Amino acid sequence: MNSVANNPSVKLLINGQFLESQSQQWRSVINPATQKVLARVPFATPAEMQAAVASAQAAFPAWSKTAIGTRARIFLKYQQLIRENMSELAALLTAEQGKTLADAEGDIFRGLEVVEHAASIGNLQMGEMANNVAAGVDTYTLNQPLGVCAGITPFNFPAMIPLWMFPMAIACGNTFILKPSEQDPMVTMRLCELAMQAGIPAGVLNVVHGGEEIVNAICDHPVIKAVSFVGSTKVGTHVYQRATLAGKRAQCMMGAKNHAVVLADANKQQTLNNLAGAAFGAAGQRCMALPVVILVGEAQAWVGDLVEKAKTLSVNAGAEADTDIGPLISCTAKLRVEQLIDSGLQQGATLLLDGRDVRVAGYPEGNFVGPTIFSNVRTEMRIYQEEIFGPVLCILHAANLAEAIAIINANAHGNGTAIFTQSGAAARTFQEQVDVGQIGINVPIPVPVPLFSFTGSRASKLGDLGPYGKQVIQFYTQTKTITSRWFDDELAAGKVNTTISLK
Repeated sequence: MNSVANNPSVKLLINGQFLESQSQQWRSVINPATQKVLARVPFATPAEMQAAVASAQAAFPAWSKTAIGTRARIFLKYQQLIRENMSELAALLTAEQGKTLADAEGDIFRGLEVVEHAASIGNLQMGEMANNVAAGVDTYTLNQPLGVCAGITPFNFPAMIPLWMFPMAIACGNTFILKPSEQDPMVTMRLCELAMQAGIPAGVLNVVHGGEEIVNAICDHPVIKAVSFVGSTKVGTHVYQRATLAGKRAQCMMGAKNHAVVLADANKQQTLNNLAGAAFGAAGQRCMALPVVILVGEAQAWVGDLVEKAKTLSVNAGAEADTDIGPLISCTAKLRVEQLIDSGLQQGATLLLDGRDVRVAGYPEGNFVGPTIFSNVRTEMRIYQEEIFGPVLCILHAANLAEAIAIINANAHGNGTAIFTQSGAAARTFQEQVDVGQIGINVPIPVPVPLFSFTGSRASKLGDLGPYGKQVIQFYTQTKTITSRWFDDELAAGKVNTTISLK
């Protein structure tokens, strides 16, 4: 751990107070374009973790009884504050994560959409009622909050994914403990400051930092009722197994290997633009990135055009104007991506565009990898099997749509897929037959808006319910069903009924 005492420290949020940690274990937050240390983040102590849980537990009774309109108005205020501070938030995000300023604003905006949706909680959390299900008997449901919930978020979307989690959980009447990524927690903390400014009461939102020990504490603590996770498959599987074994609800969004199928009738220039943007945007560090393209039939002739399109993209620090691709999050991430590129060559793939050893003027120490494209990729190769999380695109060929669908369905992951075509019949066949949770038709990254839920599937997800949208209301609430009968005192009591009938 790098403990640089003269750098500003990232605070904990416990019981409404931003506190200096007493930890002896710290990690540096590093600008990935310059290697400059921006801050130091603590690995919270067991006592600090316990204090966060106790704060959330103490705040729950009052918050769960807070009027639904009061909760909604807090999130109306919160979305206004996010909009007013968008430029500051984007600059902070770019400094610590590396993505371009435009992409940073997109990161924040997609989270902001969920905050706006949380302000609609009055419509989202309503139960159901059936009148006279039997003589004089009504049945209705209440969707009540669970209690203390927790979220564990990744480095690649330090604004959007925290905003997927705590606004919806809190709007439903729960209290929340957030553990941001220790690699880039600064923009997350600024969002939490704005949330407190919007009126979230003390103890309702708490933040702790750390690594494996804090993750395990979240999974194990008996007070915490539900855990939401976004990150790697390895950690997500661990979280799901450990949390559910402890009796908690868990939803884990994990690794991916998304595919795009391109038919020859697709609009060529729009398709090439979409493929390049989805494959190389955010330096490929998206769970919904596009690392595999399957060119079908005559579309196989587009390989050269795709390479030329990729060559037009600018690699630079995210804060620089006209940058298309910023640095990877860390030196370790860069090394891993380069090793995977090496493996592609060793296993016989054809390297059409090599992004290794890219040089960026003014940023000699940045974690840069340029657009990289392989053809002649086979499905047993590491570059196809593993999630690269870098700007590397694998091109496969298929004779027809059925063959392309078979390739996708044989892959373990089911986060997202897309088809590019002008044929409605082909698109309908694709959406019906492909076994993937989120499908784009001429849309390369089919992440749904918050009116719907994120519905990755198979090896990309553990848990039945996705984040945000209608599904997350079910995740963060307990359905209570009430069956009631009110007797008229003037009616005869009748005889004893020993059956289960309500007649």
